Amino acid sequence: MPLPPALGALRLPAIAAPMFLASGPDLVVEVSGAGLMGSFPALNCRSTTALDDWLAEIAGRLGLGVPYGVNLIVHRSNPRLEADLARVVAHKVPVVITSLGAVPDIVGAVRGYGGVVLHDVIGLRHAEKALGAGVDGLIAVCAGAGGHAGTLSPFAFMAELRAMFAGTIALAGGITTGAQIAAAQLMGADLAYLGTRFLVTRESLAPEAQKRMTARARSADIIRTDAVSGVAGNFLRESLIAAGLDPEALPAHGALDLAAEARAWATIWSAGQGAATIRDIPAAAELCARLIAEHGAAIAALRAV
Repeated sequence: MPLPPALGALRLPAIAAPMFLASGPDLVVEVSGAGLMGSFPALNCRSTTALDDWLAEIAGRLGLGVPYGVNLIVHRSNPRLEADLARVVAHKVPVVITSLGAVPDIVGAVRGYGGVVLHDVIGLRHAEKALGAGVDGLIAVCAGAGGHAGTLSPFAFMAELRAMFAGTIALAGGITTGAQIAAAQLMGADLAYLGTRFLVTRESLAPEAQKRMTARARSADIIRTDAVSGVAGNFLRESLIAAGLDPEALPAHGALDLAAEARAWATIWSAGQGAATIRDIPAAAELCARLIAEHGAAIAALRAV
């Protein structure tokens, strides 16, 4: 499908996902400057004032017309939502990624200045609600993704979404290479959504120990649980053990609490199953160039078949 104008100039149809506690201005600028789209969660900033500073810095370093995105948690437990949205609107952030709730008023505020709203979903019911709220596109967060991942196969979920929606869809779930980005396009996605691969880069704000742990992990080392925050997510087995938890007998958790989640995620580290293919910690621009080359080679190989 045609991409929104804000994303039409990308050299590679891929988004570096907004990673809690890991995505910051340097990573966003390096990724967007290399021809992909960088993004970060608003809550990675300690305050709305800090968010204002980050947005000014990113826009100033990138210049006009270069897309980047901000993730807003649309949930009643986020006390900063209204204030953060006001700064996003003031800076006219090109792309807003919403999570844990799709609200027509937020969509209207972003579209009012010409921005694009993408909403992440893990199932058809969430997708229907998001489209009802008027979002411009969906992010299909499938099995194997880092963070708050879903459980659906990308093959099944993409087919379901395409049957009901002809607009922009990004696909997430263990994508780490340019060839996999091409595969996502063949499945019907317009964009690929990569988190864990960009977690393990030099510009990532993640602790070096987390990067090294992720780079030595295998797919079986990723545990899906709601014990950390109350919302099911994928976490590194080794970090659960280091925090004194038994991955085979994790405790129940109450309702989502963003303040508690921030404390928990600082020591219990998230990653997706794509960690199985990651063994280096490159600069973000170097990784982007690699992905672009791999994608081009994959497309050329398909055309030669």
